[in-house]
Amino acid sequence: MKKVSRKKFSAEFKAKVSLEALKEQKTLAELAVQYDLHPTQ
Repeated sequence: MKKVSRKKFSAEFKAKVSLEALKEQKTLAELAVQYDLHPTQ
């Protein structure tokens, strides 16, 4: 069996997504789709 590797996100990417989430212009689900993330992360 192959071990599934986890995605590693840069601090810059995390900050960008976090700031966009704080603006509340899109739902978290929409942001998750846009940035290829799981909605509960």
